[in-house]
Amino acid sequence: MTEMVRKTNAFEIINHWVLAISFFILAISGYGFLFQLEEMNSIFGSFNQMRVIHNWVGVVFAASLFLTLFSYIVEALSVSADDIGWIIRGGGYFSKKAKVPPQGKLNTGQKLYYLVALLTGIAIAAFGFVIWLMPGVKKWILISHLVHNISFDLMVIAIPLHIYLATLANPGTFRIMVYGTVPLEWARKRHEKWLREMGKI
Repeated sequence: MTEMVRKTNAFEIINHWVLAISFFILAISGYGFLFQLEEMNSIFGSFNQMRVIHNWVGVVFAASLFLTLFSYIVEALSVSADDIGWIIRGGGYFSKKAKVPPQGKLNTGQKLYYLVALLTGIAIAAFGFVIWLMPGVKKWILISHLVHNISFDLMVIAIPLHIYLATLANPGTFRIMVYGTVPLEWARKRHEKWLREMGKI
């Protein structure tokens, strides 16, 4: 029987899906009232209702994003020579012969992705709240719309890449956010440093 090792706990799995689902609702509703897409009325009821849903789902998104700090920020900010080596070798994605340094619980690419997602998510949430709660301050509204939309565009680019890397590019990764476990041998190839820290090898 294949030996499994736990990589994420129930809290991390649930919070991941809350963050993902809230982001997709925000993306759909945001596009809906930004471009006045009449087709969205059948989904949300009206543009006004769409805006209300967008605002309150934004609260859920911001809270979920904040909770990720307890799971990933310490690991994401820890930098070592192995991370530099990973970057130099492109994470091994461009050549099967590339020998990447052993990685911790998060590999270097995951650390970088998390930091980008965190910063863009903070910008989306913070300036989204300004748009919602300070509609009368014209100077702040213009700046907030600009930063909110640019940050959103960056995340729209990053999310599909994240989905691809967590599924087709790295078979076996998706199960982490479903079951929380991975085969020991799978982890040995991708997160050897973490397994050593855990005393698994």
